[in-house]
Amino acid sequence: MFQLTPHTRIRRSPYFDATVAAGVAGFTTYNYMLLPSGYGDPEGEYWRLRNGVSMWDVAAQRQVEMRGPDAGRLARILAPRDLSRCRAGQGKYVALCNHAGTIINDPIALKLDDDRYWLSIAASNILFWARAIAAERGLDVEVTEPDVSPLAVQGPKAAEVIAAMFGDWTRELKHFHFRRADLGGIAMILARSGWSKQGGFEIYLMDGARGAQLWNMVAEAGRPWGIAAGAPNAVERIESGLLSWGGDTDDATNPFEVRLGQFVDLDFAGADETVGIDALRRIRRHGPARHQLGVILDGDAPAPPHPVWYDIEAGGRKVGDMTCGVWSYRLSSNIGFALIARQIAPGARVEVVRDGRRIGATLTELPFS
Repeated sequence: MFQLTPHTRIRRSPYFDATVAAGVAGFTTYNYMLLPSGYGDPEGEYWRLRNGVSMWDVAAQRQVEMRGPDAGRLARILAPRDLSRCRAGQGKYVALCNHAGTIINDPIALKLDDDRYWLSIAASNILFWARAIAAERGLDVEVTEPDVSPLAVQGPKAAEVIAAMFGDWTRELKHFHFRRADLGGIAMILARSGWSKQGGFEIYLMDGARGAQLWNMVAEAGRPWGIAAGAPNAVERIESGLLSWGGDTDDATNPFEVRLGQFVDLDFAGADETVGIDALRRIRRHGPARHQLGVILDGDAPAPPHPVWYDIEAGGRKVGDMTCGVWSYRLSSNIGFALIARQIAPGARVEVVRDGRRIGATLTELPFS
């Protein structure tokens, strides 16, 4: 067994002690912070998310705050999406790209006010990038990482738990919308969002010293619905076709290759100054080289989780990569995502090369049915 050596570069979340008390079985690192990866019962955690309600420490989903007169302009420069009609209290899923049109993060952009935005980021250092772009463009904006730590409540019964805590107004909150709240003197923002397709909310705690208190409040409120601790669930997210930036993307992936084209706008007012916009227009015009599909492997025996990308071959030549893979408890199959040549269509038979073995597989549309 390996030991994770403590270091100041690896931070604990405000919920760390609570997750330990709840029986966390493992961590990964994400944005320089420990992120729980499970509590020792992967299948039980999956079915709880599918059928009930689960609470997740996702404080590692850090925020990049842009605040000042040019905050909205910086958001427009960073995100190739029309945010002009985004109102305070609303979020938008965005694909941040570099100058080559390569996706470098896929956060939710939350508009708190005309002069204040958050980017709720995946695991890459967007803070430094946003600061550099702001300085390069001479913008009047402060870019910081605020004391904000999300706690997710996910699953079909999440709405019951959240309503019990905050009131029935939460049932009317639209997807990717949010509202400021105060519970027991704890300042927070409540958003209808989360990294699952089972429905849920994220509570953005705005005082890291109150993490254990908030965790316990959620656990107590959720007791009637059987809430228990969990973590972002790989099986559910793959079944649901949710992208994992940095896991399902490489250093050349653009948004159009991974089903994010619907979240990219190329001709809104001010788009000409957006980073990567010319490259994205060119890619849209010519079409991407690859696309993302589902892959179902032959066989009915569970395989270990997918630790690395595996080659996908057709006709004896490589045509793409299998970027992730899990055993689906619901489908009783090993499934994953394929990032594959655009001319290879759903329904095609291919071979996945795993540990020197060729495994027959079938490509399919996402999400998995």
